[in-house]
Amino acid sequence: MFPYGSDIEVNTHLKVNYQVVLEKIGPLLTDDRRQKIDRVVAQRNFDTAVVLESIYDRGNISAVMRSAEGLGFGNFHVIETQEKFKESARVTQGADKWVETKKWKKTSECVQTLKSQGYKIFVTHLDARSKPLHEIDFSGKTALVLGNEKDGVSPEMVAAADETIIIPMSGFVQSFNISVAGALALYHIFQDRLKRLGSNASLTPEEQDILRAHYYMRTQDSAYQYLQELFSRGMLS
Repeated sequence: MFPYGSDIEVNTHLKVNYQVVLEKIGPLLTDDRRQKIDRVVAQRNFDTAVVLESIYDRGNISAVMRSAEGLGFGNFHVIETQEKFKESARVTQGADKWVETKKWKKTSECVQTLKSQGYKIFVTHLDARSKPLHEIDFSGKTALVLGNEKDGVSPEMVAAADETIIIPMSGFVQSFNISVAGALALYHIFQDRLKRLGSNASLTPEEQDILRAHYYMRTQDSAYQYLQELFSRGMLS
């Protein structure tokens, strides 16, 4: 679900329309930077949600996020039911700046919200009903759920799943590391949507402009201060 409306918050007292941001902040960026943002925005997908449940190693979260961002997936959810995390020196390589991340404390709240928005829940889990990844249609609104490193997804998440899915394997081991599983699954979803839809992208032209405005704000360090100054001078309506 695309998370933004037409107004962007500059501070607690000032919100501006995304078109103002495009008009005022766009000229501050280099042509190369604007073109890069244009290319990325045109390929962004918010119809596919990436959900990580109870991940222990923050490095694995970073790795999956990096894969997701690199393939154009902007809708990211982290369910933090773990009381303790393993810190990691691994970083997202800037992916966290460009992925819209929602954090949850309860699996039920995340699932209920996604289902209310029309998402089907596809959980990576091996049981009697599990289907191989390539048998699933990812062209609609779908949520890919990956569980923690030791126990996988919770029974609660399995019960809520529309489908349980597996990545077919040919060796003796029964599972991939979560960061590898995430990358493989997301690349498959990317390819599946290309085949079925001709593109992985999901945003309307207006949503692309709104996201473009947010990226302008994030890439220009002085953007917030600049807009506040224009407002104080009466140069913003």
